Amino acid sequence: MMGGSPMKDKIRVLVAKVGLDGHDRGAKVIACALRDAGMEVIYTGLHQTPDAVVEAALQEDVDVVGLSILSGAHMTLFPRVLQLMQDRGMHDVLLTGGGIIPEDDNAQLTRLGVGKLFGPGAHTTAIADYIREEIGRRRASKATA
Repeated sequence: MMGGSPMKDKIRVLVAKVGLDGHDRGAKVIACALRDAGMEVIYTGLHQTPDAVVEAALQEDVDVVGLSILSGAHMTLFPRVLQLMQDRGMHDVLLTGGGIIPEDDNAQLTRLGVGKLFGPGAHTTAIADYIREEIGRRRASKATA
């Protein structure tokens, strides 16, 4: 079932670095923290295209796509990934992420349908808790639909 089955116990997360941004320490820290929090994590590595990220998310049947963007291209890359996800029928997959994202841009991305975004210094437990709560909510609403 695309985007995660309500029968799955573990949350599957794809962590991706999209575009030319070569700073991946934060993404690796998040990937390790989410794994330590009991989630299955797939890390795509650097310099991924939006198409490659969405294809990997489909192939891995993930619940969450988490983008790490420090290049300033967040207003291009998040909407592009979101559109590709919608085009592929991944309506129940959470798109979240982090980076250096101004509040106004964050609000605009939220209006488009991007989940909560985390900036530098965000606690990894807060990120894991958000993902658990959001996926729990999505699985519960899907189970009652």
